[in-house]
Amino acid sequence: MPWFVKIEKGVVNKATFDQYVPAHVAYVKSLIAQGHAAKTGYWAEYGGGMLLFRAKSIDEARAIVAADPLIANRCVEYELHEWRVVVE
Repeated sequence: MPWFVKIEKGVVNKATFDQYVPAHVAYVKSLIAQGHAAKTGYWAEYGGGMLLFRAKSIDEARAIVAADPLIANRCVEYELHEWRVVVE
């Protein structure tokens, strides 16, 4: 199932946030290599963004999120959501 993490805002200073961005980018690339088809994007500099990925369960989704360097180092506040497509 596709899951996404909505990143509400940075909770540390910008320099600390920027310190972990390269590790975050490398982590997203590793998710892609593992077949999780991850994407990331920011809609405001140091303000908000998202991480979109696939996981087989909520537990796997939580583990993927917890390993993201921006989240593991408490650089951002976030919400985890399941991405559901409604077909009418």
